[in-house]
Amino acid sequence: MNRAFQYRAASSYDEALGWLAELGPQGRVLAGGTDLLINIRAGLMRPETVIDIKRIPNIDQLSDSPTEGLVIGAGVTINELLEREEVIQHYPLLTACAEHLASHQVRNRATVVGNIVNASPCADMAPGLLCLDASIEVRSQAGPRTVPAHTFFTGAKQTILKPGELVSRILIPATTRDAQGGYLKLKRIAGHDLGIVGAALLKHGDLIRVAVSSAAPTPVRVRDFSTADSLDTVIAETQAAICPIDDVRCTKEYRLFMVGVFLKRLWQEVVA
Repeated sequence: MNRAFQYRAASSYDEALGWLAELGPQGRVLAGGTDLLINIRAGLMRPETVIDIKRIPNIDQLSDSPTEGLVIGAGVTINELLEREEVIQHYPLLTACAEHLASHQVRNRATVVGNIVNASPCADMAPGLLCLDASIEVRSQAGPRTVPAHTFFTGAKQTILKPGELVSRILIPATTRDAQGGYLKLKRIAGHDLGIVGAALLKHGDLIRVAVSSAAPTPVRVRDFSTADSLDTVIAETQAAICPIDDVRCTKEYRLFMVGVFLKRLWQEVVA
C-alpha cells in the first residue's frame, strides 16, 4: 500500500540533524532505502517526513590507509564496497559478508551503514564488522560520539541510537587490516534469501575471533580465542554464547548444529 510522507533532502549534517531534532520520531533517515521504503509500504513505519542524506558532502567516503584503517561513510553501498580493490585485498572478511547480502540489484542501493542501523539479527554485515573490531560514529546536535560495534545492537531491530541521532561512518581500525577471514550463511533456498544462521571467523596473527548472526536477538561476537585453542573449544563456547529459537525458518537445534558445521569449514579455510 502506498503511504504519503514529506521528503526533504539535506545538504549538510547540520541540516539533517536539525530536522531530526525538530521532527522527533516522525522523521526517518533515507540513505539506501531498501529497508525503510519496504517498511513504510508495509505499514510498519509511518513517518511524517523522510530525510534524504545522500547529498551531504563526503557521505560516500570510502578510504583506507595502513595507519587509519578503513572508513565507510553512511552513503557507501554494498556494491561500492565490493568493487574497491583495497577492501578486497585488506578486508576479505568484510567482502565475504557483503557478497552474501541479497542480490546485485539490492546491493546497488543498500548501504553498509543502513544494514547495521536496521539492526536485524540476521544482518549480513554485522558479523564481519564485529570480528574486525569496528566502531560506529554517531552524530547529533550535541556533537559526535563513537561506540564499539559490539555495543551498538541492543535487541532485535534496536540499537543504542537516541532520538535525533544518526550514524555517519563506520571505522575499522588498522589493527585488523589484512586479517584473514570468511563468512558462511545458511538459507532456505539457493540464491538471495534471508539468513537462517550465519557465522564469521577471523584470524589475525594468533587471534581467532568469531561472530554469529540469526542465532540471538542481536548478532553475537564471542570472546577472543587464540590459535592455541582447539576447534572443539571454539565451537562449544560459540554454541554456548548464542540463544537460537524455533521459528518458521528453522529449529533452534538445527541452528546450533549448523554453527558447528560452519565453524569447522571456516577453520579449515582460514586457520588450518
